[in-house]
Amino acid sequence: MDPVVLSRLQFAATTIYHFFFVPLTLGLSWVVAGLHTMYYRTGEEKWKRMTKFWGKLFLINFAMGVVTGIVQEFQFGMNWSEYSRYVGDIFGAPLAVEALLAFFMESTFLGIWIFGWERAPKKLHLASIWLVAIGSNLSALWILIANSFMQHPVGYDPVSVEAGRLILNDFGALIFNRKAWLAFPHTILAGLTTAAFFMFGISAWHLARKQNVEIFKKSFQIAAVLGLVAVTLTGLIGHSQGVEVMETQPMKMASIEALWDNDADDPGSSFSLLTIGDLTGKQEVWSLRIPLLLSLISCNNLDCEVPGVYQVQAQYEQIYGPGDYIPLMVFTYWGFRFMFFSALIMVGLGGLGVLAVMRNRVEKMKLMKWFPLALFLPYFANTGGWIVTEMGRQPWIVQGLLKTENAMSPNLTSGMILITLIGFVAIYAALMAADVYLLTRFAKAGPDATDKGIIGEPAPAEKK
Repeated sequence: MDPVVLSRLQFAATTIYHFFFVPLTLGLSWVVAGLHTMYYRTGEEKWKRMTKFWGKLFLINFAMGVVTGIVQEFQFGMNWSEYSRYVGDIFGAPLAVEALLAFFMESTFLGIWIFGWERAPKKLHLASIWLVAIGSNLSALWILIANSFMQHPVGYDPVSVEAGRLILNDFGALIFNRKAWLAFPHTILAGLTTAAFFMFGISAWHLARKQNVEIFKKSFQIAAVLGLVAVTLTGLIGHSQGVEVMETQPMKMASIEALWDNDADDPGSSFSLLTIGDLTGKQEVWSLRIPLLLSLISCNNLDCEVPGVYQVQAQYEQIYGPGDYIPLMVFTYWGFRFMFFSALIMVGLGGLGVLAVMRNRVEKMKLMKWFPLALFLPYFANTGGWIVTEMGRQPWIVQGLLKTENAMSPNLTSGMILITLIGFVAIYAALMAADVYLLTRFAKAGPDATDKGIIGEPAPAEKK
């Protein structure tokens, strides 16, 4: 098999594994900080138990996220050294800031929060979990700044393109890349959505069994409201991202909608409800479309003409020379729909939850036994969204500047990469199994499991 394909599969595998943990960490950090604040303000035991219970699950997820994330940066040197050489002077800057500032910040204060129960001053202890949340989300910002450069490169010296190594000449442009500042709120809101439906599903599981009703009724109420608001705002920010993609990555927009050839004689562009392509993934067989809707989504009007992939292919050939610039639309098309329809279902479930909260009928809901399945939905949406983001950029690793096939480390053989690919998948599968086991075990055990001297609080014998 082609070494480039194997290297892409390896990076995709490690990235998808890692990103299972990231959104929950981002969202649950804010939730735990909010619960701890309520305990600080009221002194009520229920808020403390809720803080410790959801905090325990946050810690398990955080640990797995750190372990799986470290490997990714090493791959830039192992598999993608030509990419690192070409863009490292720019790409390395935000990653360095992320490690030195955000990651160390969240790790340091997480230690204070874990071991500070009944030891640290209450205000310092409360501040530590807020700083963990801020650090975690700042970490996401710097990583998104780096990724956004790959999607829409800015801030580099144009002369350095021909020299074969990009040079940063405008750090401000890199930081304030519009794509990054649309991706950041979208990612943070997606994290809050993940945390909310994680709480939603686990709370529903306990409520269906009448366990710790006071704790999980309150958790369900918080999760339902937060989930509905967060997933709705995520969609609105996503719409703004779609408009930006139309401007900077028209091929990605066309591939998301499996829009092969747009007839310029027809006003507006249609949205695909269902499109079936051939086995190459680059030719339409049949489609069912809604007229004009794609124009509204892409340009906020009904007259916009979204170019099809064939039109963009012709434009790119004129700019970049001969080549195949069409991504595999089976990934972009269905990845977007996994994200979109998962989000729609979450809106519906969140709405039902909020309605039950408003009517004070949470414990009486007949659908409660099915609500635990809701916690899987944000994972489908998050994975689908990142597949669209990364696959829609292909064949570029840096849009318009460097192709993926030219970013590989030299002298790597298919055998070398296949061995490491199998190894990474096996190890990450084991880590995933361990994470799911621990989360399931403590989620089912409920707050009672976190009332017995864990998360840093001295056990009864130690207190004496």
